[in-house]
Amino acid sequence: MLKKSRVKFKSQEIIPFPNTKMMRNLLCVHVSVSGNELCLMTSHLESTRGHAEERMNQLKMVLKKMQEAPESATVIFAGDTNLRDQEVTKCGGLPNNILDVWEFLGKPKHCQYTWDTQMNSNLGIAASCKLRFDRIFFRAAAEGSHIIPRSLDLLGLEKLDCGRFPSDHWGLLCNLDVIL
Repeated sequence: MLKKSRVKFKSQEIIPFPNTKMMRNLLCVHVSVSGNELCLMTSHLESTRGHAEERMNQLKMVLKKMQEAPESATVIFAGDTNLRDQEVTKCGGLPNNILDVWEFLGKPKHCQYTWDTQMNSNLGIAASCKLRFDRIFFRAAAEGSHIIPRSLDLLGLEKLDCGRFPSDHWGLLCNLDVIL
């Protein structure tokens, strides 16, 4: 939980992906939390196997924007990337100063797959597919981060009263330690 009184909004920016076929963009919000500068980013990258090239271009743009954020800021990107691991590899992997939070936390099995057609019946797909489409990337502030990822869990695992899950993806809940 976060007290609104501790968060100071600074600015926001919506950056369109120039070649998207699905009206996708990158949202960046700059805030200060108890004196810690944060750049928070989210996006829904191009969906489906057939749009891998555009999705990889979008990932490159996300990583570039993460690198361009002020060094004094901790940068956190979280979103539905629709990425396959081999696409990240084809893009050259993550820069040395950007972490995949799931990997950083030791690849916990309980939250590896955020898209699981066997467990989640929302799409009615007969085939059994398990993929890690939803990801959180983290870049520490240059002066030594006062914000550290601590744990990761899945959300939305229970059906609503209507008999459906909140989404066809599981959500990710990342707990962060903020050192004041």
